[in-house]
Amino acid sequence: MKKLILVLFVMMLGLSTQAQEKKNKNAKHDITVNGNCGQCKKRIEKAAYSVAGVKSAAWHQDHQDVHLIIDETKCSLDDVHAAIAKAGHDTNKVKAKDEDYERLHSCCKYERLKS
Repeated sequence: MKKLILVLFVMMLGLSTQAQEKKNKNAKHDITVNGNCGQCKKRIEKAAYSVAGVKSAAWHQDHQDVHLIIDETKCSLDDVHAAIAKAGHDTNKVKAKDEDYERLHSCCKYERLKS
C-alpha cells in the first residue's frame, strides 16, 4: 500500500511539473505602439524600461512597433502594455486613457482609432 501511494505521488509530481509554463529570461516580443516622432520614441522606450524585467526596448516609427527583450520571471508582456498606455500611447492590447493621451505634446498626438 505504501508503494502504491509513493508511485501515485511521484506520478502526480511529474505531471504537475510538466504542466507548468516555462518562463524565458530572454523572451523576444514585438508589440504595436502608436506614435509620431522622436519624443514619442523616448517616451515609449522610457515607459517600457520602467517595468522591472525589461532588458531591451526599441520603438520603430516606420513600423509603429517596439521590439522587446524581457525576463518573463520578473514581468509579463501585459505589464509592458500597461506602462506604455499609462505614458499616453495605445498598444495593440491596451488603449491609453484619454487623460493620458491628452497630456502628450501636440506633435505626439497620433490618430486614434475609434473603439
